[in-house]
Amino acid sequence: MTRRPSIQLTCIFIGALDLTACGFRQSPPPLARPAAFIALGVGAPYLSGDVIGGTRARAAKMRAAKITPLAPQAVPSYLGELEGELRRQTAGIGLDVLRIGNSIVVRIPATLTFDVGSASLKPQFGATLLEISRTVKSRNRTFVDVLAHSDLSGSDKANQALSDRRASAVAAYLSGHGVSKARVASRGLGETSPLYNPENSETEKAANRRVEIRLVPYTG
Repeated sequence: MTRRPSIQLTCIFIGALDLTACGFRQSPPPLARPAAFIALGVGAPYLSGDVIGGTRARAAKMRAAKITPLAPQAVPSYLGELEGELRRQTAGIGLDVLRIGNSIVVRIPATLTFDVGSASLKPQFGATLLEISRTVKSRNRTFVDVLAHSDLSGSDKANQALSDRRASAVAAYLSGHGVSKARVASRGLGETSPLYNPENSETEKAANRRVEIRLVPYTG
């Protein structure tokens, strides 16, 4: 009597050609970060200064949107939980979640963001931002600052304009995927705050061409 191969065995053979045929998906490989990416730039003044546009004006928008402020004593635990969620949500993607003072900074390297000279989001950047937005929109008691940087090539004026467009593009994506517009502001920093200066390799140039999402607690 001839035995027919089991469904499981058939899936193994089919899966060798296409894993999705049996309901499996291959995870993309993690993206490498530049050496010392985390350690650089965490003491820059722009990361610990006031939110874009000033706390008073931004808080007025939050109140108008009926977003409840945090009690000061609740800030440490709220930020701790938010940081943990972001780390789990973005594990293996290739970005950094940094705790800097009374804020959380999600730092995204150029491999995930924009092509050179472009302000159009790469497809993989949209996927990364979607993961971030899922957490940020549910944890809505923070200001959201989007900061974009350029490398050191090109003119100051061109780099500033490009970084402004990139920051606006990321802010628009977040707002379009559930993060309240009342929470979001953006700013391009051009080439004013490089991680590497001078840039000695293409890797260092790419590290400078980064986007950062800064989350600051809203306390009223």
